[in-house]
Amino acid sequence: MQEQDTKLIAHLLRRAGFGATQDELAAYAAQGYDATVEELLEPTDPRWMGDFMARRFHHEQSGMMGPWGSGDNWLYRMITTSAPLHEKITLLWHGIFATGYPKVIHGKMLSNQIRMFRRYGLGNFKTLLSELARDPAMIVWLDNYDNHKDAINENFGRELLELFSMGVGNYSEDHIKDASRAFTGWTIGNTEYMVLRSERDSDWPYGRISWHFDYQADDHDDGEKEFLGKKGRFDGEDIVDIICEQESTARFIARHLYHFFVADEPPVPAWPYTPPRDPAAIDTLAKAYFDGDYNISYMLRVLFNSDFFKAENIRYEKVKSPAEFVAGVLRLTGEFDRPRREIMDRGRQMLYMGQHLNNPPSVEGWRQGTDWLDTGSLVERINFASEQIGDLNRPGVKAMVDNISAGNGDHLSSSRLVELCLEQMGDISVSDSSREILVSYAEQTDGSPQGVAGVLRLLAATEEFQRA
Repeated sequence: MQEQDTKLIAHLLRRAGFGATQDELAAYAAQGYDATVEELLEPTDPRWMGDFMARRFHHEQSGMMGPWGSGDNWLYRMITTSAPLHEKITLLWHGIFATGYPKVIHGKMLSNQIRMFRRYGLGNFKTLLSELARDPAMIVWLDNYDNHKDAINENFGRELLELFSMGVGNYSEDHIKDASRAFTGWTIGNTEYMVLRSERDSDWPYGRISWHFDYQADDHDDGEKEFLGKKGRFDGEDIVDIICEQESTARFIARHLYHFFVADEPPVPAWPYTPPRDPAAIDTLAKAYFDGDYNISYMLRVLFNSDFFKAENIRYEKVKSPAEFVAGVLRLTGEFDRPRREIMDRGRQMLYMGQHLNNPPSVEGWRQGTDWLDTGSLVERINFASEQIGDLNRPGVKAMVDNISAGNGDHLSSSRLVELCLEQMGDISVSDSSREILVSYAEQTDGSPQGVAGVLRLLAATEEFQRA
C-alpha cells in the first residue's frame, strides 16, 4: 500500500477512533481504506475488557454511588475496545445530550444512558431521540418528571428543539409549549422525587435502586396541539417524528458530525448567526440524512468517504478532547491489560485537563477545539503523555521500543530513529520545526532503550500529538 494511503487510514483512525499503534495501522492498511471504514462502522468482532472484569475489581463500578464510577468504567471501555467508533459516537452524543451527576445523582442511570448512546448512536436518529426522551437520567436532568398535563414544565421540550435537534431560529415559543404538552406523563418509575436525592433508597453494595421509564396516561395532555405546521392530538413520538422530518434537523445534525469528525465549528450558540465553515459539506451530509432515512451510519459513511474529510489541510487541526487524549495515550501504553486501581488516577488526570465524564459543565456540554487548551490544561496534557509514553515499564511502550530496535542495529541515524518513532505512534506527521527538534534530541541519545523512549516521550509533547 502506498504511503499516502497509510497516512489517510491513520487520519481516519485518529478521527473515528483514538489513534492506532503501528501494528494496528498495518492490519487496517492491509484491508484498505474502504474496508477500514466498513469495519469501524460495523465491527465483525467487537470486544473489550468487559464489565465482569471491571466490576469485579472496582466495587464503585458496580454500586456507582459516587460521581466517578460510571466515567471510569467508560474509560476502561474506550481504552480496551476493538470497536472505537462506537465509543467515539457515544462521546459525541454525550456532549450533545449532556447529562450530569450533580443533578441526577445516580451513577447507574448515567452509565445506562451511555450504554443507550452506544446501542443507538450509529442507528436511526428518530430512534435515538425517542430513546432519549424515555431515558431516566434525561427525564431527571431536564425535569420531565415534573411535566404534568395541568402544569407543564418546558425544560425538556425547549432543549429538545434548541440543543438536541433543530437549533435556535427554527421554532417558536408556542412550539416549545406544545412539544412539552406532548411529553406530559413521560416520567420515571421505581422512585419518587422526594427520595431521589436521599440515601434512603438504597444501600451498599448494590447501589441505588434502578429507575425505569413510566408512561402515566392519566397525566398526559391528550388535547390537540399545533407543532411545526401540523395539528393533532400528538404525543412525544409524534413530536419526534415531526422533528426528524425537518430540513433544519438534517442540517443541525450534519453540522455536529462535521464539527466532531472533520473540523472545528464555532460553539453551537453561534450557529444561527455564523455560517458553516464548509457549506457544501453540510449540504452533502444533510442530503445523506434524508437519503439514509435519518441513519447516522449512512451519514458517516458519506462523511468518511468524502473529499472534505480526506483533505490534507484538515489533518491535525482538531484538538483532542481530554477523553480522546487520555484514551489514545493509554491504548498506546497498554497500561490496562487488566483492571487496576490506577484507572481512578487516570480519570482524575482527565478532569485536570478539563473533562469529567458524566459531569458536563452545562446542558450545552463542553466547548471543543482550542477551548480545551489553556496554560494549566496544556501542562497537564503534556506531563501526562510524556510520563506515560516515556515509561519503559508500560508494555505498549516496551513493544514500541523493541519494534524500533529490532533489525535496525545500534547505529540508527537520528533522522531514521525519529521516523521510526513517528510510525510506532500511529504514523504521525509533524511539522518541519517539530521534526527538527526531535532529530536534534535524538542526536544526543545513545540508541539505548531509554534513549529511544526519550524520543517517544518528546514526541508526545509535540503540538501534532495533541491534535487529531
